[in-house]
Amino acid sequence: MKLKFLPFLLLFISINNFAQLPEGFVYVQQEIPSIKTELRYFSENNFVGKPIKGYNANVIILTKEATLALKKVQHQLLKKNLSLKIFDAYRPQQAVDYFAIWATDLNDTLKKQEYYPNIHKSNLFKLSYIARKSGHSRGSTLDLTIVDLKTNKDLDMGSPYDFFGEQSGVNYPHLTELQLNNRKLLQQIMIKNGFRNYPKEWWHFTLNKEPFKTTYFNFEVE
Repeated sequence: MKLKFLPFLLLFISINNFAQLPEGFVYVQQEIPSIKTELRYFSENNFVGKPIKGYNANVIILTKEATLALKKVQHQLLKKNLSLKIFDAYRPQQAVDYFAIWATDLNDTLKKQEYYPNIHKSNLFKLSYIARKSGHSRGSTLDLTIVDLKTNKDLDMGSPYDFFGEQSGVNYPHLTELQLNNRKLLQQIMIKNGFRNYPKEWWHFTLNKEPFKTTYFNFEVE
């Protein structure tokens, strides 16, 4: 192969590392290259303790509309030397089903001390921490935090991501001033750009004008 064709080959390979998505969906990393990602359900670092069914790659997928709104958020944060970090975005229905099955296995408490130390696993459904349908499967809901680009560390939000407990509630009062300010920053900048928050989880946001309000998708993350 002549060397002059190598850059074109590398570009072709890079583009084709991404699968063909359904109409209306995009890869967030392609649209917002500066965004940070830590897809927890592609790893063992989550409340189950192992990779979740349907997550085959560390890629972030959202609807075009949600990604466009997110791009505005990232642009505003970069001016402050901050960045978004996404933990989860589009979630296939098969992953939601997997969580539902896991929640009924009361003997599997591998990550209890880390993620739900004060809640009996049998109450996860009743307390709405686990559900049989998730807004994530509609493609315009995501879980995220803010990273300080100077230190490359997540801002202290007062509780870890995916912690099942009252500490994760948006209005939980028993936090330091710094933690309260960090939560306030995340809330304000997301709401300002067209998202709404789930009150029990400071990290969870849904686009107000989501395009697929009643459709729950099941294509895999890859």
